[in-house]
Amino acid sequence: MELTKKEKRKKYLQRTFGILVLLVAVNVAASYIHTRWDLTAEKRYTLAPSTRELLRRLDAPVYIEVYLKGKYPAGFRQLGDATRELLEEFQQYGGKNIRFTFVNPGTDLPDSLRMGFQDSLMAKGILPFNLQVQEEGNDAFAERLIFPGALVTHKGRETSVNLLKSQGGMDPMQALNSSEALLEYKFANAIYQLQQTERPLVGYMLGHGEPEGPNVYDALKTLHEHYQVDTVNLRADSHIPSEFNAIMFVRPVETFTDADKLKIDQYVMNGGKVLWFIDNLTASADSLRGREFVAFDRNLQLEDLLFKYGARVNLNLVQDLQSDMIPLVVGNIGDKPQIRPVPFPFFPLLTPGNTHPIVKNMDLIMSRFASSIDTIKGGDIRKTVLLATSDHSRVLGGPVQISLESVQQAPNRRDFRQKAIPVAVLLEGRFPSLFNHRLGQQELQALQTATGKAYKPVGDTINRMIVVGDADIVTNAVSRKDGPLQMGVNEFNPQYVFANKEFFLNSMEYLTSRAPIMDTRSKEVTLRLLDGEKVKKDKTMWQVLAFVAPIGAILLFAMVFQFIRQRKYAA
Repeated sequence: MELTKKEKRKKYLQRTFGILVLLVAVNVAASYIHTRWDLTAEKRYTLAPSTRELLRRLDAPVYIEVYLKGKYPAGFRQLGDATRELLEEFQQYGGKNIRFTFVNPGTDLPDSLRMGFQDSLMAKGILPFNLQVQEEGNDAFAERLIFPGALVTHKGRETSVNLLKSQGGMDPMQALNSSEALLEYKFANAIYQLQQTERPLVGYMLGHGEPEGPNVYDALKTLHEHYQVDTVNLRADSHIPSEFNAIMFVRPVETFTDADKLKIDQYVMNGGKVLWFIDNLTASADSLRGREFVAFDRNLQLEDLLFKYGARVNLNLVQDLQSDMIPLVVGNIGDKPQIRPVPFPFFPLLTPGNTHPIVKNMDLIMSRFASSIDTIKGGDIRKTVLLATSDHSRVLGGPVQISLESVQQAPNRRDFRQKAIPVAVLLEGRFPSLFNHRLGQQELQALQTATGKAYKPVGDTINRMIVVGDADIVTNAVSRKDGPLQMGVNEFNPQYVFANKEFFLNSMEYLTSRAPIMDTRSKEVTLRLLDGEKVKKDKTMWQVLAFVAPIGAILLFAMVFQFIRQRKYAA
């Protein structure tokens, strides 16, 4: 039965109304219920549980100002896009408490204000990057100072975040990859630090000749920026107060007595964290001024204490073909010496491990006269190697004769056959006391009087400790012109900064932090790049295919459609 015009119109109106109602219902439901699927293999767009929990608990807005807006090369645009995507993901969990904006510090301001603004960014810790860009309308290149960083503000407090990882020592694309992988950790950690009302207390240990001068200026300055810091004189004080969340030893040079070691031991038994930077041999960069010297044992007497905890700093020095440079006079031009930087095997560039959050996605670490570390098998202590030499290294047992003349000849690669010699180790577990069954009643009573706590033969809880076989990792060079430099900077090549400060901060944060934010450093971001050689080889084929295939498909569809149409209406 054929419908009338009125019935058809009514039917069409009903369908239209039904579709509109369905669309409205879907939109209303989507505003309350929504979900997202991360289909990437490495879950690039999935935040860690600790980050999601941190964002959900925000009780006040976090303002993030990112300085990656402008006409930049592809690598910086990619980093900017990745930052925007991450912050949008932050908003999914933080809601209105996450507010961000992108700013161009180079062109968004007049010239009169731009320089002052850029100087203020550098003063706040956002490191600039000198970029060469092509000027519009000609082939000339101009230098532009850009700031791949962000400023995070929460409840009147602010901190800086540097988004671009150092590119020295690694391929630029690898550096970009690592930078993207660390974005979540950097922003989450910045928010977490701003939320802390009381910073952890760190003790800088004295009493055994530890440096206090300009050579540790950057280490102490860095500590003061992130922690409460005080000094503890191990010899003068009766004990190490348990209020210290962590303590650190930097290049002690005098012998530790049993009384000294007992104070450290009981601090560890009661949950105290220790970061050791030890030089067992008397080798230093200053000694090279005489061009030749012999490195002897300092006789620190720490072997038994560290051995009980699961590690031993050996009386040796490691050499590595992957090493930093040292300036050396190689000849004369007229009456002027010819100076050339040459690799010095006693200055190994240490390779971070690939799995632990402390060193994940980290660049090389600059060291000077490092000693190897052995870990002790067995026991309940878990040992993790954080820093090691390359696959072309060796060990020289002490005493070691060191001469600048030795680098005038190329080293024999066949002598450097050892691989991945440990130089920094993380120890985790319930540490046993060195003094179990060794103290008399009088000593036990004196200990309890001094500390207010009874002697403990073993730690009550899982504890952490980091042992590093080179103190120069956290010391800094002092320039006659610029004064104390940043740790990880070679005085003769100050343009490049190794990852020493990053390792120092990560180590201290891992020891003192109770939040699992550090786990986000383990995130992997894989750049699936095209094969350059294959692209160059098959370039013409793909160009033809990209041009011909779409046109051919359209023509084929038109021919088939026309043929079917003619057959249908032929009658």
